[in-house]
Amino acid sequence: MLKKERQAYILHQVNLHNKVLSNTLSSEIEVSEDTIRRDLHELSEHGKLIKVHGGALSHSFNKIAYPSSRVYAQNNKRIIAEKAVSLIKDGMFVLTGGGTTIIELARCIPPSLSATFISGSIPAIVEYMHHPSIDVIVLGDKLSKTSKITIGADALSRIKSIKADLCFLGINAIHLNHGITDNDWDVVQLKQQMIASSQKTVCLTISEKINSLQPIHVCDVLKIDTLITELDPGDPLLQPYVEAGINVI
Repeated sequence: MLKKERQAYILHQVNLHNKVLSNTLSSEIEVSEDTIRRDLHELSEHGKLIKVHGGALSHSFNKIAYPSSRVYAQNNKRIIAEKAVSLIKDGMFVLTGGGTTIIELARCIPPSLSATFISGSIPAIVEYMHHPSIDVIVLGDKLSKTSKITIGADALSRIKSIKADLCFLGINAIHLNHGITDNDWDVVQLKQQMIASSQKTVCLTISEKINSLQPIHVCDVLKIDTLITELDPGDPLLQPYVEAGINVI
């Protein structure tokens, strides 16, 4: 693979998953980690991504308020958010994770909706603060500067004490056989507890992440109740998930 092709692949993975690991890219592209580090450094120097220890981040993580021009596939994420918000009813307790699709969900909540939202995602909390009719419960603990979400034992303990009506998760990858996967161990622990503490779990993802895989397992696909993408539910890409018994919207 030529350098230009390699760097284009890296940028696409960063935009798609928001975070990439050097060792994962090295395995996927079949080049040394030193080569990947040089590519990441060069891309960072040109303002294409944010280089961090062990990998890189999308510019979506660069500010608390995500600028639309820096959000990958923002129009598709808005479609997903508009579908998702229709599931929320007055009086519900709603547990949400982090990520750019969750931010779009927060922005789509109708002003008349009266519900309680629970989150440790700083950008999501900022959006919820602007809403006139919802209550917000903040999950506290150590803050992950990369994902801008609270992590750690106290956050996990607080989530464990919750019995939410709905859990909305922005996901990094989903595969029928390998389940929901991610690349951040701390975030994976949060997601696992969020699923366990909710009556229903709704996963939000752009279709590019369908049938993709990340290093750390979150849960099997049958642990989720609903999958929402920007596609029509009848799209052939989604049919295996429909046949597996998952509600696809």
